[in-house]
Amino acid sequence: MGCTGEAGEAEGMSEFWPVADVLAYLAGSWHVERSVRDLASGAAGSFSGTTVFEAPADGGPGLLHHESGTFTWEGAARPAERTLRFLPGDDGAGRADVRFADGRPFHDLDLTSGRHVADHPCAADLYRGEFTVYDADHWRTVWRVGGPAKDLVLTTDYTRN
Repeated sequence: MGCTGEAGEAEGMSEFWPVADVLAYLAGSWHVERSVRDLASGAAGSFSGTTVFEAPADGGPGLLHHESGTFTWEGAARPAERTLRFLPGDDGAGRADVRFADGRPFHDLDLTSGRHVADHPCAADLYRGEFTVYDADHWRTVWRVGGPAKDLVLTTDYTRN
């Protein structure tokens, strides 16, 4: 997905968990489970894998987010991966500037309240992400993608390894 659901709460988790330092919170390895629904066609898929947040090998600032695993779409499974860069935010440790691997801006991220909503326009489509932190070891993103080309919901649950 070159650009990158519907808000919801994880089973049994209803309160937000504020994060004072977003990069310190994210650092490390996370198990990832994602559901993908195409609301227009009814097609569905899933992703299962790992996301690792680690210091960039080039010594640059922030964390590299490398996700790898298996994406299954309508029964066909194939390897999938992506890399993002999380840079320190300009206005506090609870914030980050998220960029694509090539440096293009993706979205801002402010987890100081434990919940954040971010928008990313991609051509004529709009990606609206909701980030929810439940505790030290669980967080969720829900991207709702709408526009003339897409009508998707991507729900991703992260569990610390």
